[in-house]
Amino acid sequence: MAIPQLRPPDESDHPAPAQPVGGASVTPVPVVPRVPIHKEDPNKQIQLDRMKRRATGLLVGATVLFIVSLVLERQFPWLGFVRATAEAAMVGGLADWFAITALFRHPLGIPIPHTAIIPSRKDRIGRSLGGFVQNNFLSREVIAARLHGLRIAERIAKWISDPDNSRRISHHVASGLAGTAQVLRDEDVQAMIDRAVVTRVRKTQVAPVLGNVLSLLTADNRHQELLDEALRLITEGVSRNEELIRQRIREESPWWLPEAVDDRIHDKVVAAIENTLRQVAADPGHPLRERFDRALTGFIEKLRTSPDVIARAEAIKEDMLANPAVRQFSATIWGDAKEALARYADRKETDPPGAVEQGLMKLGTAVLTDAELMAKVDHWILDAVLYAVDQFRGEVAQLISYTVGQWDAEETSKKIELQIGKDLQFVRINGTLVGGLVGLLLYSISKFF
Repeated sequence: MAIPQLRPPDESDHPAPAQPVGGASVTPVPVVPRVPIHKEDPNKQIQLDRMKRRATGLLVGATVLFIVSLVLERQFPWLGFVRATAEAAMVGGLADWFAITALFRHPLGIPIPHTAIIPSRKDRIGRSLGGFVQNNFLSREVIAARLHGLRIAERIAKWISDPDNSRRISHHVASGLAGTAQVLRDEDVQAMIDRAVVTRVRKTQVAPVLGNVLSLLTADNRHQELLDEALRLITEGVSRNEELIRQRIREESPWWLPEAVDDRIHDKVVAAIENTLRQVAADPGHPLRERFDRALTGFIEKLRTSPDVIARAEAIKEDMLANPAVRQFSATIWGDAKEALARYADRKETDPPGAVEQGLMKLGTAVLTDAELMAKVDHWILDAVLYAVDQFRGEVAQLISYTVGQWDAEETSKKIELQIGKDLQFVRINGTLVGGLVGLLLYSISKFF
């Protein structure tokens, strides 16, 4: 989701208080407060004041030296060199003082044109700063060049492969999910699961899907393997239940039939069944196998194409969905998930690693041992970061512009002065010294040439 478009404030952001009409009182529109500026370290102000005193002291010293040398120059002509040096130093120091002061305020409080540059052009500075950051720090080339050398995938893989780190990640994730699960209403989540599962099932026809599954089972005669297994199970079932078969035959035969005859019938039935099963199992071309093939193929085709079969399958599906047990499915899923999250969040550090920790450690190890996979992960991370940069670099620039525009002009000037004012005082000192040297050089040239 894109960040709302931001812009520096103008007069429309601060409407004038409503005037009463016809004697009726009107509630004034509240003025939106400006964004507060972060308070800087008090030591910066102390250092700035110290440098200002040094630069000003040097200028005052040059002024005093100029006055003294000017007064005594007639008595001591060599003081002309000193006077010229002090005079040029005064000019250089005053010029630099004016230039630096004009950045932050009106010199001596006089509203000279093109002074107090930062307070008067604060909004323009904010826009320029935002554009500078956007074009020089948030460009694809700069970000890509920086990320290429960081080997982020390797660092992440090493970090998550550490058992302590993987345990910490899984604990935080489980705790967060468990807390979220406790806040959510069970009824809402269950209704969502019902809608997601039941709606999806209702939209899907069961019969064609079942037909496709059976087609996969019949591919390469795999269904014959299933038939062989079924024959083996039937054979074992007959062998284990011979007494039950014998008992059933005796119960169904007439009372006057001797037990020896019943036993003979039992032996014949069991032998016939076992012989048939052995023949089918041993003969791949047995007619029973062919009939099984034809029946299964016809059934698959009906599942796919027969309207009657599809309709019956849909009716069975609807009956199942209407069953109360199915309706409790979502409640069971959600309840089990909540309990699992709670148990995982309450795990102790001494407990053996769980599935999440083991998965994270295996993932980290897999990335570290596979150079190709590591390169792919680096590429994915780079693409994700560059995509985010492309999407939000404009919003970042607008945020900077908006934030600076919301600052108070005087506070903004003071904040910037705290950041660079100490170095600017060196400019004043250098201007005083360099000006004095230039004045001495020019005076010497005028005297000797």
